[in-house]
Amino acid sequence: MFELEQPEGVTMSFRQRIFVRYLMAILIDLVVLNLFVEFWDAVIIDAFSISILAAFILQILLRATMMIEHKVANYFKSKPGKINVFWRWFTAWLILFGSKFIILFVIDLIFGERVEFSNVLVFIVVVIAVVLCEVGINALYNLKWMKKTRKPRQVN
Repeated sequence: MFELEQPEGVTMSFRQRIFVRYLMAILIDLVVLNLFVEFWDAVIIDAFSISILAAFILQILLRATMMIEHKVANYFKSKPGKINVFWRWFTAWLILFGSKFIILFVIDLIFGERVEFSNVLVFIVVVIAVVLCEVGINALYNLKWMKKTRKPRQVN
């Protein structure tokens, strides 16, 4: 199904690239969430299946937050003046920080006591770890040596 060697002349479609990108992001979120559950008593998730759903919802809400933040930033970026630079940075901070409360509320609404973070700061630490891991994996994926291709050896 997922072959390591891609046949010559075959490329991934846009939908396939999006699917792989979000699948990887959700799996990264899942691993990070479960590492916190295992090693930090401040994070409690009742079951692995619930952590899968929590990772999926977390990814959707984080992407929605980033889309909103980029739209607002582009609005202020298109306008000249130092006051618009200030508003761009202030609204970005407000959206990125404030969204964590909304995301935590949605997770609490959906899962109730099945998913618990002892306080908001714990949740923010988890989200920062998730984002840093996603950025790190993406940076690793985009390294120059990862993009080098070589011709497969023919087996006689």
